Parts: sequence; structure tokens; C-alpha cells
Amino acid sequence: MKEILRRTWAEIDLNALANNFRLVRQAANPQAKVCCVVKADGYGHGALRLTRELQALGAGWFAVSNLEEALQLRLAGVRTPVLVLGFTPPEEAKSLADENISQCVYSPRYAQALSQQARQAGVQVKIHAKIDTGMSRLGFYFQDIARDQNAIAQVKAACTLPGLIPEGIFTHFAVSDEGPAGDAFTMRQFGCFKEMVEALEREGLRFPLRHCANSAALFDYPLSHMDMVRAGVVLYGLSPSSQMRAAPALKPVLSLRSVVSHVKTVQPGATLSYGRKYTADREMLIATVPVGYADGYPRLLAQGGAQVLIRGQRCPVLGRICMDQLMADVTPLGQVPIGERVTLIGRDGEEEITAGEVAGWEGTIHYEVVCALSKRVPRVYLKNGKTDSIYNQLLP
Repeated sequence: MKEILRRTWAEIDLNALANNFRLVRQAANPQAKVCCVVKADGYGHGALRLTRELQALGAGWFAVSNLEEALQLRLAGVRTPVLVLGFTPPEEAKSLADENISQCVYSPRYAQALSQQARQAGVQVKIHAKIDTGMSRLGFYFQDIARDQNAIAQVKAACTLPGLIPEGIFTHFAVSDEGPAGDAFTMRQFGCFKEMVEALEREGLRFPLRHCANSAALFDYPLSHMDMVRAGVVLYGLSPSSQMRAAPALKPVLSLRSVVSHVKTVQPGATLSYGRKYTADREMLIATVPVGYADGYPRLLAQGGAQVLIRGQRCPVLGRICMDQLMADVTPLGQVPIGERVTLIGRDGEEEITAGEVAGWEGTIHYEVVCALSKRVPRVYLKNGKTDSIYNQLLP
């Protein structure tokens, strides 16, 4: 590893990614395509390198949040179909068409605006109609089959507007990751979605791609696979929840590492960091580690009892986490040299700190932990235990 990276870095295990993709492919209906969700820079793992790997593994589609993320893939040479799951300004219809990017359409008003812009530009935009069966987020509102029948006509009208090509239809499950507790609502959502699809087919409107299975449903609700499944957090080795019934043997893809930059002995009564929230009650050996909330390691973690791993042992984080540094108690380790590796997420010997454990200290979810890693943390991609490539956003 280049010396300039010996501060704080994330290791991305491409072998673990391949393992997780194979589990997805094995679980999915053989006829269903696998759409890999790589929004938020591949959940903080680096979308460009991961899409190359996932293409080679057999990904049929990629899904992103917005047009900028889709264009990033296209500019990098990714030709695999890409779906934008969220809002794109309608005036960008030509960009969508020119780059062969499919767009989520979720309301009559949005569909009309996109159609108008597509016609003005003389292009046709591929669309996936989003059906709101229970998230109450984006989508044509269809949460009760008897009550919301007007949505069927709305979707049909949207999908037959000039300048739009109805390529897909989809919904998103709200509680498919809650095990048996989520069964009734997930099945209600699936029932609404199937009714919408079948009603449109009776009207002569058929979609090449029908998809609703997210990461949890992919494993726990195989009947929902249809034409395509959307694999998100499971690709990165993170389980959607502990309540899943068919949780696969995922391997975490990301580890967060740093080094010891300074070691000092403090005397009883010494206070640590901003606000003097920690006071030493004995002579202690304190290590400074060059990582902080500007790297995506939040200030709040120390209040939750954060720990780091040094030499395979857990070392408590003491005092408030700073923008660029934190302090940890290394008294039991004795003298620790400058440059000693520190693990904030990942395994060191027999000990492991997971993204989920970090999320627990912060009072959030592991999705947020990995997505929050900042651009100043280089991503070091490993294959077969060796450095394969490095993605450093500060040094392009």
C-alpha cells in the first residue's frame, strides 16, 4: 500500500463481493435477472470498481438513485442497463434517452412532464412505472385493491404517453426484512402489485420487467421474484435484519482501518478531548488515531461505547471524537508503536467489529454507517488478499 494511504482507509474485499453475488444468484429464480443496487457510491464501497466486478460476475442490471449516479457509470464505460430509482428533472429526458438510462415514473404529473420534454427533444425514454403498494413514498397510489382502482387507469395513461417506452413496472416492500412479523403486510403489498400488473395486462399493457423483490424478499419471499430481483445491501455482506428466516452466509465486504499516530501516558485527573467529558482515574496509556467524523466516523459513537481493535484486542474510545482524530485506551497493550494498525470496522485476529455493532453504538443502521464514509477515505480493493486497485477521490 502506498505510504500516503497509511492514515485511514477502507479495504474492499472483492472475493467477499463475489461470494455474496453468488448467493444472490443461487437464491433468485433462474429466469429472473439480477439488478445490483449501486446507489450512494455503491453504499460507500465505490460504485465504479464494484460495477466492473459485478458485470463480470453476471449482473443483468444496475440501479442508482439519480441521473448523476447513472451518468457516472456510463462515463466509466458501463453499458449494462441502468435504472434510476428516484427523481430526474424532466428536462433531462434527452440525457436519459441518449445514454440509454431507464427512469422511474411515479405519478401522472411526472409522467406528463417527462413525456412533454421527450417529445420536445425528439427522443424516447424507457420508463419503469413505480407502484406505491405500502411505502407511501414514490409511486402511483395503490394500497387497497377495491378502493384505489383509479390508479390502474393512471398507470395505463402514463405508460401510453408519447415519448415514453414502458419497459418495467415495480414496487418496493416496506417490511420484508421483519421475518414473520412482516408477512401479512408484505403479502398485501405483493397482492396489490400483482393485481395492478394483471389489470394492466387485461388492458393490453404488458411489461418486459416486473420486479419487487428487494434484498430481504430475495431470500425470504421467493414467490416475489418475477422477472427481476433487486439486490442491495446483501451484496455488501450486510444482512437486511436479524429477523430474516433465510439469512444467507454473507461475507462483509468493507473493513475500515487506521493507524496509531501518537501514544502518551496521562496521569490521574487528566481530561481528554473537547468538553473534557472523560477524566482519567488512574495512570493510562492513550493512543491517538487519525480518524474522525470528517472521515465518516461520527462524533456520537463515543457516547455509545465505541471500541477499536489493536493487536486483536478491544480498546475503548475515550472522550469526544474529533473531526480528524480520536483517542483510545491502550493501557493493557503496553507500548504501542507509531503506525500500529487499528481496525474500526472489520476483523483483527479472533475479534471483529461489524458495521452493525458500530450502528448500535450510534443508534442507527449499518446502511448509514457504510454510506457515511467520506471521500477522503481511500478505498483499497483486495482480491485474493492482495491489493488489486485503489480509489482515492482526493488524488484522481
